[in-house]
Amino acid sequence: MEERFIAQFIHCFFIAFGVIIGGAIIGSMGSFATGDAPFTSISRIAKSLRIWAIVAAIGGTFDAIANFEKGIYDNSTLDMVKQILLILSAMGGVKTAMILIGWLIQEDVG
Repeated sequence: MEERFIAQFIHCFFIAFGVIIGGAIIGSMGSFATGDAPFTSISRIAKSLRIWAIVAAIGGTFDAIANFEKGIYDNSTLDMVKQILLILSAMGGVKTAMILIGWLIQEDVG
């Protein structure tokens, strides 16, 4: 694997992680300002941001589809494997953020 892919792999993890942590905590400030329970809001927002964090981390869905198409039609399985690894990295970032939020609010986020 080339060095550029490793950097992209790490970036995908932390972008997904940051979208969940930042979105949930900053988003819960609105609940706090309106008098709602911020910890419950953190949990709800984090759950709803999961798929969007993965999409943001891999750079949009059309790039992923184009890479899968290139892998299938051009017999470039390495590109397809790289895209799958990037998606798994983003999913790992989301899961890590969800665990950290669960620890923070002392509740099962799921």
